[in-house]
Amino acid sequence: MHQQASDTTSDARIVTVGVRTVGIPPDRPAAFPARLRGVFSPVITPRADDPRQSAAMLVRHCRWLLAQDVGLAVFGTNSEANSQSVAERMDLLDALSDAGIPAGRMMPGTGCCALDDSVALTRHAVAHGVGGVLMLPPFFYKGVSDDGLFANYAEVIERVGDARLRIYLYHIPQVSQVPISLALIERLLRAYPNVIAGVKDSSGDWSNTRAMLERFQPQGFDVFAGSETFLLATMRAGGAGCITATGNVNPGPITHLFRTWQQPDADAQQARLDALREAFMKFPMIPALKAAVAHFSGDARFAAVRPPLVRLTEQQNMDLLAALQAQDFSMPGL
Repeated sequence: MHQQASDTTSDARIVTVGVRTVGIPPDRPAAFPARLRGVFSPVITPRADDPRQSAAMLVRHCRWLLAQDVGLAVFGTNSEANSQSVAERMDLLDALSDAGIPAGRMMPGTGCCALDDSVALTRHAVAHGVGGVLMLPPFFYKGVSDDGLFANYAEVIERVGDARLRIYLYHIPQVSQVPISLALIERLLRAYPNVIAGVKDSSGDWSNTRAMLERFQPQGFDVFAGSETFLLATMRAGGAGCITATGNVNPGPITHLFRTWQQPDADAQQARLDALREAFMKFPMIPALKAAVAHFSGDARFAAVRPPLVRLTEQQNMDLLAALQAQDFSMPGL
């Protein structure tokens, strides 16, 4: 529960953020975000010639995902977020808000190498009323200590200074080369129990995900699997859902497993999800996701990626579509 007390000298609401007390200015929304659960997609980010077209395409794709009850982890890995500027991410979040995309269904990525960038993006996201932020550790320097990572997260929390902030830690050590240890999670939870809300574990190591579930889920720390590959196992262990790249293209069946994981056919559902994911994993994931969306939407602009990534070759594109056709795959309503 959030500790709250009245302030007799102003209209500001006084609330506890971790170990310190801050005020929410009266001109900000008072609502606290609900705990996030379910399936989230690191939404692919279109790259059109005109930024306004890019924003309109992003809105379109987000609406399609929401229609299938998939939340929006915009500016994640498969969004090519680390190839985007801070200004671009802010502008796109503004565009989503202006288009009526519900902020409470968003978990934007705000973790950067530069501390000031992380603070700016996180403040901006919280001001929009997002359900939470997904935060990479600062990932340029390798071999950094838990002390350094704790200091980074703590400074973001203290400088944002908003009791509505909910941080979901992003553990993807095979890419970042900067792991988020169980000891670091424990330390952050002790210092900021009202802010550190959960984790996306993209390590691909089920033993690590299971350890997070066993040690921290009972404390209200929500564990999301980093792909649908571990969705059923995560739900059976008391987890919150998954945040998965293929949510961009296969949202309906993934969400169906989240809703029906206790049904007798859950293992068969998981096997079908795994087979489709395997088809995509035979290709560079981000270009493959974008190629599929471009094909099934009829909008070739979706296939564009940001350097240093490159599009699928013509042969790769044909092979991907053949593999999807072999599984009777479609993207209805896109």
